[in-house]
Amino acid sequence: MSDRVALLGALVDDLAAESADLDARVAPLDDAAWATPTPAAGWDIRDTINHLRFFDRDALLAVTDPEGFGALLSALGAEILDYVEQLTAEGRDTPPADVLTAWRIGRDALTASLRTLEPGVRVPWFGPPMSPASFVTARLMETWAHGQDVVDALGQDRPGTARLRSVAEIGVRARTFSYLVRGLAVPEQPVRVELRGPDGAEWNWGPEDAGDVVRGPALDFCLLVTQRRHRSDVDLEVTGAGAEEWMGIAQAFAGPPGTGREPLGARS
Repeated sequence: MSDRVALLGALVDDLAAESADLDARVAPLDDAAWATPTPAAGWDIRDTINHLRFFDRDALLAVTDPEGFGALLSALGAEILDYVEQLTAEGRDTPPADVLTAWRIGRDALTASLRTLEPGVRVPWFGPPMSPASFVTARLMETWAHGQDVVDALGQDRPGTARLRSVAEIGVRARTFSYLVRGLAVPEQPVRVELRGPDGAEWNWGPEDAGDVVRGPALDFCLLVTQRRHRSDVDLEVTGAGAEEWMGIAQAFAGPPGTGREPLGARS
């Protein structure tokens, strides 16, 4: 087995584990609890799971029928910017139990298909086509980030796992995107990222001699780059104007600029 095949398999395993963690949190909920508002403005727990359900469905199409996915993009045309809200409205007619069943069936089908991908192919998506490893990492990041919304809505705690490394990596790689999506010039100077994993492991990106540095717990970094926490609510040591600027606009997910979250103290 090649290293790339092994990496892809490990990432798919992580995606399945992240989905299972979220499933265990929502499965016991009654219909009233599924209507609990999340920190994502206007979304409740059902909206959140529906979002994952619909985009797992689109991911399956992209993996199994790239031409069909291309046709979907063409059909959406200029309406692609409204696609998320269109799907959200559509999903509100589905009972929570049916949402859960559909999400389970869809993600199992996606997981099985992802395991059959050849590492060298490119998978189409709403942005540029991606390698299978990057594609799975993006789905993992989305699942983890939206899972955080559910965790927060339910007032639960979710300890970090080694799966955060993939979330952190996509956050680091998305630095350029964070600028481009806002129409800002991309800085030339590098930023060093030094994170501490949940088990104490050190995860590093960027040149060791960089003057701009971000240090701290991996969980805090992931919460910030997925815009699940305000800058003031994470324990990150940020050195240098370039690093400070990036942490103010960091966005690991595709789409238009995110609005971020209010400080935790402002929610009460």
